[in-house]
Amino acid sequence: MGTGTKARIVKIGNSQGIRIPKLLLDQTDIREAVELEVQGGQLVIRPARGPRYDWNDQFAMIADRADDGLLDADAISLTAWDADEWEW
Repeated sequence: MGTGTKARIVKIGNSQGIRIPKLLLDQTDIREAVELEVQGGQLVIRPARGPRYDWNDQFAMIADRADDGLLDADAISLTAWDADEWEW
């Protein structure tokens, strides 16, 4: 497990909060924003992740499985536009 320490809960306006020691922050990717979640009666604090934060990893995994083909590659075109007008 990691470094453990105690912290006091302090009043901050109408809420309560804790100060996280630098020693603990240095061991995480936590910078400015966090996500909070309760799991099994424990408060879990993790770095906030923006939308699409892991898309590159997911795309790589799909490519490794060769599961990145077009879903409609065999679709029949109802017009001749694709064959006559489209250029790559």
